[in-house]
Amino acid sequence: MGGGGGELRYEISQNAYIKLVLHARKHKTAAVNGVLVGRVSPQKNDVVEITDSVPLFHAHLGLLPNLEISLILIEEHYSAQGLGIVGYFHANERFDDLELNGVAKNIGDHICRYFPQSAVLLLDNKKLEALPKGKGLSPVMQLYTRDASKNWKLVGSDGGSQLVTKEPAANVVLSDYISSEKWHDVVDFDDHLDDISKDWLNPELFK
Repeated sequence: MGGGGGELRYEISQNAYIKLVLHARKHKTAAVNGVLVGRVSPQKNDVVEITDSVPLFHAHLGLLPNLEISLILIEEHYSAQGLGIVGYFHANERFDDLELNGVAKNIGDHICRYFPQSAVLLLDNKKLEALPKGKGLSPVMQLYTRDASKNWKLVGSDGGSQLVTKEPAANVVLSDYISSEKWHDVVDFDDHLDDISKDWLNPELFK
């Protein structure tokens, strides 16, 4: 496959995608993060399938002990299904901030040690705000991947073609969930570490 794997595509499932955006929406005035779970497609080795996601934190994003505990638990749970952590999701605190900050890069680098084709997705609030107007089919996230010199680079002007939602109507469903305030139900690792009866796998979220 051509130039250093630059043609990799990332396909995110509707539930994985919506869970991350709802988590960001729940903590609108804070930075939040999460991890992407999936695998390289068995059929197409240039496609990374993001089949699920896990909301991580909304309080102390860079706290390493909590991060390490959560990554171990996530790996343990998903490896039984033949899946692993394939990327990282970040939403900045400020609405108009589209910079990939140090915390996001560091966690992205950490995940790359285990999965070199990792993606970092950054929430694009402007695209998110435009959703109810029903214009965009492309994900409300920007795609970053690491280049040959291990720097994180924004893919394409909109990265649209290399990051797609598996289900074309994902944004319509997302809009519905936002208008019905479904984000209240999202549980992240911060919630779980405060109260372990709260399940970070969010089994009820899409029921």
